[in-house]
Formats: sequence, C-alpha cells, structure tokens
Amino acid sequence: MTACPTGIAHTYMAAEKLAQAARSLGHEIKVETQGSIGAENLLSDNDVRHADAIIIAADKDVDRSRFVGKRVLAVGVAEGIRHPEELMERVRSAPVYGRAEGDGAGTGSEATPTPGGSGGGKERSVAYKALMNGVSYMIPFVVVGGLLIAISLALGGHPQADGGLVIPDGSFWKNVNDIGVIGFTLMVPILSGYIAYAIGDRPALVPGMIGGWIANTGSLYDSKAGAGFIGAIVTGFLAGYLVLWIKKVEVPRFARPIMPIIVIPIVATTVLGLFFIYVIGKPISWVFTHLTDWLGGMTGSSAILLGALLGLMIAFDMGGPVNKTAFLFGAGLIASGNQTVMGMCAAAIPVMPLGQGLATLVRRRLYSEQERETGMAALFMGLFGISEGAIPFAAARPAQVIPANMLGGAVAGALAGTLGVTDAVPHGGPIVAVLGAVGGVPAFFLAVVAGSVVTALTTVTLVDVAERRKGGMEPVVAGVGVDGGAGGGGSAGVASHTAAAGDSVPAPAGGPGQDAGGADGDTVDTDGPVGADGNDVSNDGAGRDEIPGPEVLSGYLTGQTVKTELVADEKEAAIREMAELVAATGTVADVDELVRVALAREAQGTTGLGEEIAIPHAKTDAVTAPVVGFARSADGIDWGSLDGTRARLVFLIAVPEAAAGDEHLRILALLSRKLMDAAFRARLQGAEGEAGILRVLGEIE
Repeated sequence: MTACPTGIAHTYMAAEKLAQAARSLGHEIKVETQGSIGAENLLSDNDVRHADAIIIAADKDVDRSRFVGKRVLAVGVAEGIRHPEELMERVRSAPVYGRAEGDGAGTGSEATPTPGGSGGGKERSVAYKALMNGVSYMIPFVVVGGLLIAISLALGGHPQADGGLVIPDGSFWKNVNDIGVIGFTLMVPILSGYIAYAIGDRPALVPGMIGGWIANTGSLYDSKAGAGFIGAIVTGFLAGYLVLWIKKVEVPRFARPIMPIIVIPIVATTVLGLFFIYVIGKPISWVFTHLTDWLGGMTGSSAILLGALLGLMIAFDMGGPVNKTAFLFGAGLIASGNQTVMGMCAAAIPVMPLGQGLATLVRRRLYSEQERETGMAALFMGLFGISEGAIPFAAARPAQVIPANMLGGAVAGALAGTLGVTDAVPHGGPIVAVLGAVGGVPAFFLAVVAGSVVTALTTVTLVDVAERRKGGMEPVVAGVGVDGGAGGGGSAGVASHTAAAGDSVPAPAGGPGQDAGGADGDTVDTDGPVGADGNDVSNDGAGRDEIPGPEVLSGYLTGQTVKTELVADEKEAAIREMAELVAATGTVADVDELVRVALAREAQGTTGLGEEIAIPHAKTDAVTAPVVGFARSADGIDWGSLDGTRARLVFLIAVPEAAAGDEHLRILALLSRKLMDAAFRARLQGAEGEAGILRVLGEIE
C-alpha cells in the first residue's frame, strides 16, 4: 500500500517502484494506492488472506486492522521509491501485526516502531502523531461548544450590574448554553482519548477518555480546579503506553478474544484512574491553581510580557503546534474563571489574516491579481478568527510574512493584556466580540486593529526591501497552487507540492497541433503567430515546423511544447524557458505571471521528484487552457531533489484557475508511474529530435 498526505507523485512512484522490484525478484505483488483521486487497485480480503507480507509505504496514517496476522513493514513513502528491493527483504522478518501485543483482536494501527517495522525515521514520531491526533478530534468540540456558548450569551444573556451576562434558567437560550457547555467539557476527555487511541489503538480509547475526564474533574482529587488540557495530555500518553504494555503480556489462547474488549480497557482504566488521583492529580492541579491565581493577579508589565509572548506563539505557525499550545493554554484557563489569557489570544488570532489582507490593499503593486483576491478572502477569514487565512502568504514569502505576523500578534496580545480584555469562549476574532463573549470590546478592537496595521505595514516594508534587493523582480504569488494546507510531513513533501498544481483541468482549447508562435523565437508556421510578448514571431529564428506525432497526455503536450535541450543551467531560468516554450501554443496570456506562480510553488517545496526528474507546475489564469511542456537538460539542473540527482527530464504543467475535473491529477499520476520505468527514461533521454521524443512520450497513455 502506498499513500502520502496529498497522494500524487510519490504515491504512484512508490507503487511503480515496488511493482518493478517484485517482478525483478520473482514475487507476485498487488499495490493499493491511496491518492488524490481516491483509493485504486484496492486490496480485497482474499488478496490480504493470500499475501505472505504487507509493505506500507506511507506518510500518513492508514487503517491496518485488515492486516492482522500478517507480517507488516511500515516505512515512509520515499523508502518505497528509493529502496524497494531492500523492503522486499526486510518484510520477510517484519513482526506479525496484532500478534506481538497479544490482544488477539488486531485492530487499528501499529503504534510502536521497531527495527523491522518502521521506516528508519522517515515517519513523524509516535508522540507527535498522537498529540496532533488528539488535537484534531478535540477542535470541533472546542469550536461548537465555544460558539454555542457565545451565541447563547449574546442572544439570551441579561446584563448584570457587574457587567456580566446571565441566562435565565429554563429559557431556550439556557438550553443552548448547556449544550455548548457539554461540548466544551468534552473537549478535554476527547483530547486524552484520541491521544491514547493513536498510541494503543481501540483498547486505549476508553481509559484515555475516562482518564481525561478525571484529569478535568478536580473534585475527584480534592482540588478546586482540574488539571485541564495538560492533564489530558498526560493521561492520554499514559493510557496509550499502558495499553501497549498490557498487550505484551502473554495470555492463554482462550483469553485473547476478550483481551481488547474487556480485560485491557478495565485494567488500564482502573490503574490509570487510581494512579492519577493518588499520585499525579493533586500536584498537577496545585500547579494549575497557583498558575491561575498568578495570572489573575498579573498587571502592568507582567500582563504586557505574557500577552506579547502569547501573541508571538499564536502568530508563528497559524494553526500549527506552537499556535495550538498558546490557544489551548488560554482555553484551558477559561473554566477556572481566568478569561484574561484567552482575551490576549483572541486579540492575536485574527491579526495574521487581517494584516496580510490589508497589506494587499495598502500596496497593491506588490501583489498579483490572484494575491489580491486571496487577500480579500483572508480579510473575511480574519473576521471569523481563522488564522489559517494567512498561510498562503507565509508559504510564498516566509522570511517577510512570518516575522511581520509575529510582530503584529505580539502587539495585539500585549495591548489586550494591558487593557484587561477578556474572552469567555475558546475562540478569537471580531466575531466573538460581536456575539458578546468579549469583555472590554473597545480595547479588544483597538488591539486587533493595532496588530493588523503593524502586520500589514511590516509586511509591505519587508516585501518591498526584498524585491529591491532582487533588482526589481516581481514577487512570487501566494495563494496559488496551495492544495489544502501546507503539506504533510517527512518525505511526503515532494508529493504534496506535486499534488498542488490544482484541482481540475478542462479539455484543451486548441487541441494538439494548434498553430501558434514560438516564444523562443522559432518559426512555427507562415501565418504570423503571436509569441508570449504579443509580437509577431513568425519570421524569427531558424524556422521549426510543427512536429507531427501521436497525441500525448490527451493532447496537452504537442510538438510545439517539446524542446530537445534546455539552455538554462539553474532552476528559475529553466522554469522561465519552459514557460516561454509552452507559450508557443497561444494558451499563455502572461509568461511572467506563469513563471511567478511556478516559482511560488517551488518556494513551498521542490518539485524535483528524484530519478533525474522534475515536474514544476502552476495553477493560474495566466494560461487559458491546460498545457504540458517537456525539455531535456544534458548536464542536469539542481532542483533540490530528495535523492540528490540533477533534473535532466523536466515537465511543466500549467492549468487555469477555473479548470474543471481531475484531468491534471490523472496526468501527474500517469507521468509519475511511467517515469519510474528506467528503460522509458533511457529512451526519452536518447530520443532524437522532437519527433523522436513525442514517439516515446506517446507510450504514457
């Protein structure tokens, strides 16, 4: 099985490599791919039953419950590409999944990496995956519970003399508030439970959740305040690893079926619960109680420093682990009555998207049309406290945007702390103030506006300075070709960037063989075609005729978009040369824009796939129809490939923003698979002239 977070190039490259290795070694193999266009070549129950062993080359979690009783080797997807023969040998001695733990059930995923069963550091650590798993399941409870509380307070709360809001008992809005409180209360055991689940599988879910509830219920260990989310993290890891340890205990065969559903949950829950109550519950709650008292008494410079620190953390990775740590710190203190810390966080949360959106309005000339549209979307997301709206800008210009975001977040957090802003719900942005959850609304908006303005001005200043240092070059484009976030982890990076060319492609506007001018100065026909710069190029250059040949990649690649030898010797120049090449089709409205978008894609991570291959790509309205170009480089170009090889075979894929369907995903999958064939690459490298290259590329269909 092969898979990666976005599932394009590496998913199919690994599948092809494994298949080739199996054939060369005389093995039968079936490879299931979990790509962006869905799971393909699915492994049936019969396939698994008759398999001698299972290799999972993936950089994302996959369900392994169907592989119980089989030798399972789990590695990163890049290992499937680089060392397939070695994996065939290693899987022979891999541990039998579901047997070593002695649970007899074999459900879920392998948790502990072993020398025979892991990818040698190619996957994220178990602790990181477990923590992020818990957070991802907890966030919906935080959002739903928090917003229901905010709405009920805003619409059903009655103002009190002390400035607070009270919802009358028995009223409709009191019921809504109670539902929100339930969601808010469940977030801690959910966090603990799914941390445990990621480590110890289903038997760990119950002890993890009950342990989290105990951690959050201070009355169970004579404390006025529970241990909150930190206690939940502790119980989650304890439950997960406790279950793993119990699974290793040898039990009689007749007892194995009841181990995962009765014995393990009961034993683990009891042991964990008593251990927390009698050993660690009171010390943790003591720390939280005194931390709450300390935070509640903070004024002046202490509040400024705390607010600035929280603002820096919130702004650093916008939804990443550092951001979540600060957010959960503020949210965890709400239940104890300290709403000031969440007020600091709430003021900092919208600053990044609002600041970046404002920057596109302040200095429009620094941004492309796509960036300005992304800026408007970021402004809207900022109003609702969605900090991830600034990620496209940070991905394109990290050296300028991230420091600007952090400075603005620190200003907002510090001002909110100094002015005593409070937030009663675990959410941020102007929406919580409109819904009545914020105390000190004018100060809150002052902090948000100040932080956003600082972010915007700092961003445009840093971007302007950077562009001047580059000699007046236009900036790269943010918000283009970003496929659902910033990608997975580890070795899936290349696959993530390949997948992000876009979501769709329509049929080619002109079709193969369409007459158009060559941007590189070659004559294509005698009808006066127009090049990328809008000038007549029909009489320029040496006069190359349209190359007849088979339809390649649904007609998106033609003789006009093939070049036998690149002049460029570095990546940026090669991308520009390729953009000028595909402009010969007449489908490129703006070569410079296409280059900027492709370079922005490279800034997110290399599109060098290894094996001397690079597939730069862009999704932009600089092209009016999908187009694919191909060129060779005799000496190779340093593309930053994972295997260190220089790119000698370069494909450029460009699709318009308004494209429809998954055709470009199919193109990438076809390319990725076929390019893993060493003989095909050799034929492509040795083909003579454009016509010869087209004949070889015609094998891809």
